[in-house]
Amino acid sequence: MKRLILMRHAKSDWADPALPDHARPLNKRGRRSARALGDWLRGAGLVPGEILCSTAARTQETCARLRLPRAPRLLDSLYMAGPEAMLDALRAAQADTVLMIGHNPGIAEFAARLVATPPAHPRFDDYPTGATLVADFEIADWADLAEHTGRAADFVIPRELLPEK
Repeated sequence: MKRLILMRHAKSDWADPALPDHARPLNKRGRRSARALGDWLRGAGLVPGEILCSTAARTQETCARLRLPRAPRLLDSLYMAGPEAMLDALRAAQADTVLMIGHNPGIAEFAARLVATPPAHPRFDDYPTGATLVADFEIADWADLAEHTGRAADFVIPRELLPEK
């Protein structure tokens, strides 16, 4: 069995309109959300053996704030990637559990294409910042991954993990 943890980066900062999109960091809420997602992953025993991450500043910062025990493999191909590029990157993965951190709109479409039945969550279709799908696949090798074969094991958004203010 293979497990994918598919995460959209946490909330980014738009304060500096002159900053290129690729260089935008997380905002305060995004930093809190990323920490909460990391706590949730570790608490649920969802520690990936491999991390595939877009090269954008906001995805890298999201990954760093998860505080996971391994460094990500940074892939230019995941920056603003569509489902096909994400599928290609995942098919080259080696670990049984892989975390992929990317961007919308591609990540929402990729998530929808992966699972046989979408999770019963009102935010799955729009995949807000920090949204995380955990999907299991009955395959021995990521190269054998086919669309609509995953079982959605969990889906969470940061708002569900953060205490009310």
